[in-house]
Amino acid sequence: PVQILSYLGGVVKVEETDLKPRMGFLYPIITHNISVFINATREQDSGQYMCSVNVVNDTIRLDKSVGIINLTVLVPPATPTCQVHGNAVVGANVTLSCSSKKGKPSPMYQWQRESPTLQVFFPPAQDRARGTLKLTNLSLEMSGVYVCSAENQAGSENCRILLEV
Repeated sequence: PVQILSYLGGVVKVEETDLKPRMGFLYPIITHNISVFINATREQDSGQYMCSVNVVNDTIRLDKSVGIINLTVLVPPATPTCQVHGNAVVGANVTLSCSSKKGKPSPMYQWQRESPTLQVFFPPAQDRARGTLKLTNLSLEMSGVYVCSAENQAGSENCRILLEV
């Protein structure tokens, strides 16, 4: 563990870490509330944080003087990339793929075809975790714009691809 913030003898000290300009105590110490804030959170701020309270001339009870909290900083998906794999000719099979380089937790993907022929896809044609959509036995009517949405608890982004059979 690395100490990042302390209050001792009436003095607040913030250690030299990448959190230094972004964190501090939420309330004046005299309120006995030692909540902290972290501004402009980043993915690398995720981790386990421990609060230790030691009062001078007090009997140390470890079970009462330490609090632990796990922080997970969520990251919205980056704009995904859409691609067609295979030759889009009548009777052939193609796979549409969608992937986002960022996202925590890992995004789930949803393909659908845009109007005028709106269509939603389900497994086994669509793999939501991998971001793939398998289109089999292509016909001219399957031509159109396909949209992939990458989504997690922090947000969503999408990409579009034109399939011309």
